[in-house]
Amino acid sequence: MNIDGVSNGIVLDHIKAGKSMIVYDYLKLSKLDCCVALIQNCQSKKFGRKDIVKIDELIDLDLDVLGYIDPNITVNYVKDNKLFEKKHVALPETLTNVIKCKNPRCITSTEQELPHIFKLADRENRVYRCAYCDAVGHTKGIK
Repeated sequence: MNIDGVSNGIVLDHIKAGKSMIVYDYLKLSKLDCCVALIQNCQSKKFGRKDIVKIDELIDLDLDVLGYIDPNITVNYVKDNKLFEKKHVALPETLTNVIKCKNPRCITSTEQELPHIFKLADRENRVYRCAYCDAVGHTKGIK
């Protein structure tokens, strides 16, 4: 299969196989007017299998969201057909408005204008806890 390169845009590489649709949803890529290509289950020397997302426009990305979904993602910025910047994401210490607190007694249930803030509680197991009530955050099957 042959997918064209990106001349001006972003390539999200090294996404764990099967997670490109989660990236697509969390970044709200369906709202873009440019071309977005999802490549799933392609060969990777490093990981065996991986997904790739190509965005044919330079946009602002929430790197914390990407790090939360998969801390191995590489963000490649391309301009004039050349790689001009490469970033490696990491598991973020704090997430704001990415996970929603499901605790009915949490203040975010009654004060809906409050941001949903979660702090990383266990890096190894990727567990986040609500900053207000300490409830474990629900991850929508991201692990």
